[in-house]
Amino acid sequence: MTPRKHPLASWRATTLAALTASALALTLAPASAGPRPADATSAPADDGIVERLEAIPGLRIVEERDTEPGFRFFVLGYEQPTDHGDPDGATFEQRLTLLHRGLDRPTVLHTTGYNVPDFPFRAEPTRIVDGNQISTEQRFFEPSRPNPADWSKLDIEQAAADHHRIVDALDDIYSREWLSTGASKGGMTSVYHRRFYPDDIDGTIAYVAPNDVRDHEDSAYLEFFDKVGADPACQQSLADLQLESLERRDELVGHYERRAAAEGWTFDRTLGSADAAFEMLVVDTPWAFWQYQPEARCAQVPATDASTAEIAAFLDDVAGFEFYSDQGTAPYVTYYFQAATQLGSPTLPTGHIDDLLRYPDQFGGDAYVPDDIPVPAFDRRAMPDIDHWVYKSSERMLFVDGEFDPWGAEAFRVRSSRRDAMRFVAPGANHGADIARLGNQDRAAATAAVRRWAGVADEVTLRRAPVASELDAAGDALRQQRRHHP
Repeated sequence: MTPRKHPLASWRATTLAALTASALALTLAPASAGPRPADATSAPADDGIVERLEAIPGLRIVEERDTEPGFRFFVLGYEQPTDHGDPDGATFEQRLTLLHRGLDRPTVLHTTGYNVPDFPFRAEPTRIVDGNQISTEQRFFEPSRPNPADWSKLDIEQAAADHHRIVDALDDIYSREWLSTGASKGGMTSVYHRRFYPDDIDGTIAYVAPNDVRDHEDSAYLEFFDKVGADPACQQSLADLQLESLERRDELVGHYERRAAAEGWTFDRTLGSADAAFEMLVVDTPWAFWQYQPEARCAQVPATDASTAEIAAFLDDVAGFEFYSDQGTAPYVTYYFQAATQLGSPTLPTGHIDDLLRYPDQFGGDAYVPDDIPVPAFDRRAMPDIDHWVYKSSERMLFVDGEFDPWGAEAFRVRSSRRDAMRFVAPGANHGADIARLGNQDRAAATAAVRRWAGVADEVTLRRAPVASELDAAGDALRQQRRHHP
């Protein structure tokens, strides 16, 4: 059993470009023919939002962009201390976006845990409460990176302080209730913010948020792969595919090298060779499959007598050859640093292929951090502290996980509903699980909690935009494009 220390993805830089194009196409598409509230197409009143934003010290409006009627969309920059323990020291500008709905609406703080998309979209809680949405970029992701970059200032408490200052700066403008939310690493980030600043937010909705409490003890992940899916034959077919792929290593690595030469991919900065990158891809494939592929796709796993071209195509579609190159891993150095220092990363079963592995030591997060970035010793106290706080002390927390999502193998625990904390699992769902995919009873309870925390539970109607709006479609596309990381 080899520890799998290369966790799986948010969106890649290329995916962001594709999503931007997708969002543009959506804005040009006709609206759905469904019923619309009378005021859904009206622009927000001239409430002086620009002047209010400009009056906040350290905040600048980078630009305002057109979006759906009824909303205003701003790209913002906010000056943050590099070290919140030294507020008079060096600073950097953190990128934010604001989807403004109205001063009379609740506000959702959406944390990505990665880069922030620079196009408008609505997260699910924002739709449910018809609120404003502030989306934040994680510190040290470009362009929200101090210069020079002191990597010792990248930890969960510094990032939580970033979000605390954002709420503190904006809550005079948005004086109604605040929610926080995020998916995957964004969900983790929203939980960490609440841990260190529990009174900032009235309620948190964390989607598919991993909780690797003890990085050295990962039996939960191994047990997950023993049981996942309705048919054990699916997991066996993936294991057979891994074995066959490694048996055909020379052919498949040759294919990889030719692709890399044609695309300009390199392997010098991180994994060292196409051979090492190929091995990591093969080890990752079952995880990548269950993270985002529907169970019905089990029937499409290539048989052991499939052609090498068929196997390569499947591996590329599910795991992705580009992702393991220098160009694929570079946008996620910040994540790998966090995984190697505090967040931890999971384990994948490899007993059936151990004899064919040449690089058993490459699965740590630090393998993907360039040598010129110093990586301190792993902080074994960070995640147990978070887990203990969530279980013992957290209030008004909602966790949504997917039944077939490997990241849910070690999920956050809630102690009881007495503190209005709850966790629901979407049946048959994977890393794209959300409230809409829950069973009827759980969906109703989750939706009621979100509305209650936002102070809109008693509203007869919401002036929300139509369900099939461009903003909501862009948000759905964003959720479905995460690959290879939490």
